[in-house]
Amino acid sequence: MDDSKHRALDRYEPDTALTRLIRIPVRIVVLVLVLPVRMVWDLLAAGWHAVDRTLLRPLGRGLAWLADTLVLTPLSWLFTHVLTPLALAVTWLATALLIWPWVGLWRYVVVPVAKYGVAVPLVWLYGTVLTPVGHGTAWLLGKAGQGAAWLLATLVVAPAVGLWRHVLVPAGRYGVVVPLVWLYGAVLTPVGRGTAWVLDMVWQGIAWVLGGVWQGLAATGRGLGIAVTWLVMALLVAPASWLYRRVLAPVGREIAEAAEVAWRIAGYLSRAAGRGIGWLFRHLIGVPVAWAYRTVGVPLGHFVRDALWAPARRAAAEAGRAARSALATARETVRQARRDAWRALVGGTGRTRSGEPLGVPARTLGSTTTVPSAAQASETSLLGEKLVKQG
Repeated sequence: MDDSKHRALDRYEPDTALTRLIRIPVRIVVLVLVLPVRMVWDLLAAGWHAVDRTLLRPLGRGLAWLADTLVLTPLSWLFTHVLTPLALAVTWLATALLIWPWVGLWRYVVVPVAKYGVAVPLVWLYGTVLTPVGHGTAWLLGKAGQGAAWLLATLVVAPAVGLWRHVLVPAGRYGVVVPLVWLYGAVLTPVGRGTAWVLDMVWQGIAWVLGGVWQGLAATGRGLGIAVTWLVMALLVAPASWLYRRVLAPVGREIAEAAEVAWRIAGYLSRAAGRGIGWLFRHLIGVPVAWAYRTVGVPLGHFVRDALWAPARRAAAEAGRAARSALATARETVRQARRDAWRALVGGTGRTRSGEPLGVPARTLGSTTTVPSAAQASETSLLGEKLVKQG
């Protein structure tokens, strides 16, 4: 927090001669260096936005649709309609074949056999046989233990206690403890106290000497530290602090502000250059192309459409209709001639042979409906031919 406040206060310090001297040249140099970078940046950003709008987003939507159509939907259908029923069937089959038999075996075979074949006989054996035998054995062992304890106390413990109380304890007290206590109190304690006093005096003397030496060394070290600190502060820290505060900080601050201002100015220049290039492209290419399209392409297209394409299309349609009509007429004429020749040779009524095609007369009997594409039928029939009424 203190550092940020210091920087905030430094920002609003009054200008010095150095800052006023380097401000304009630094901003000009930084603008010259930053302007190409900003123009390249804006060009790349515009290209990226164009590629993203025209290629990446449609490609992403297409890939998402393909993934959903070709992968997710089939997998969902497969999981829902194939794998889930198959898993349920396999689960039911495994339960029926593997789990239910073991459950039935455990419930209806193992449990009754263990209960009535093992547990019930063991409980009866424990309650009626083992418990009375155990109680009798425990009573006998208790009585035997009491007798053995009485014999041990009478034959072993009582003599041992008498020997310890009347022989060993007086011998240890008057033969060992009393001489050792006298030796400690009359000999060892005075000798130890004297030795401790001598060692204490010696240690106090050594500590006084070492303390004096340490105080001298500490005073010398403090003096040397103060001198070295003063030299470092006077020769390094103070010049470096002055250089940072008076030179590096203003220069760095001016360079940062110049970079910020130059970036904004470069943005304005880049957008102006972009608008100028767009205006030139529109007036040098777009407007002439639009004028040529309106004044040349559209009338030429209308002329081609009205004078060449429409008559050619109508002529092609008329030629197609005429060709289809001619083919239908020729086909019907050939059929009628073949039918007339056959009837002239073999005779017969108006019935047709099996497999013989039926003619299509120009006008049906009893009706005024005509077929535009059919050939005109003969009004008279050979050998009493009767037209077959089609309806």
